[in-house]
Amino acid sequence: MAAAGCGATQGEYNPPGANARIGSMLIRYAHIAEPPDGPWEPGDDAPLYVWLFNQGQRPDRLLGAETTVARSVDIVTAEGSTRGPVDVPVGKLVALNDERPHLLLRGLREQLRGGDYAWVTLRFERAGEIALQVHAQLPTYVEEDATEAPGLTSPSPGS
Repeated sequence: MAAAGCGATQGEYNPPGANARIGSMLIRYAHIAEPPDGPWEPGDDAPLYVWLFNQGQRPDRLLGAETTVARSVDIVTAEGSTRGPVDVPVGKLVALNDERPHLLLRGLREQLRGGDYAWVTLRFERAGEIALQVHAQLPTYVEEDATEAPGLTSPSPGS
């Protein structure tokens, strides 16, 4: 069985994060990034990444988010400056990640380790609000040659 399992998953990607749907909005891979040098500590700002896909007939916008584990959640630019809502056009994938606008949990109230979960509510102009249980991603920051296959990563020691 192990051999069959290995062959069946070769080349597949098991992405992190929570997946959900509210109205015509698909939410994929929602997760809190884990820093390479340990857990997020109280007071830290932690990025939250998510992909959005609008299957509706009209454009929508991500207006904001909130959580109890941080003082606030802001939509920020790739550089970390606060910005306004994010447009989610019909039929187009909008990836909110480290190189683009994304969500930032500002002023964490508690430590978040890789694998910990936090409730985050996303608020859309048309689709409404949805609460997701998102996890802090397990650290996967390793050099590419440290794994057997290009593009794959290994969990950090001790996790």
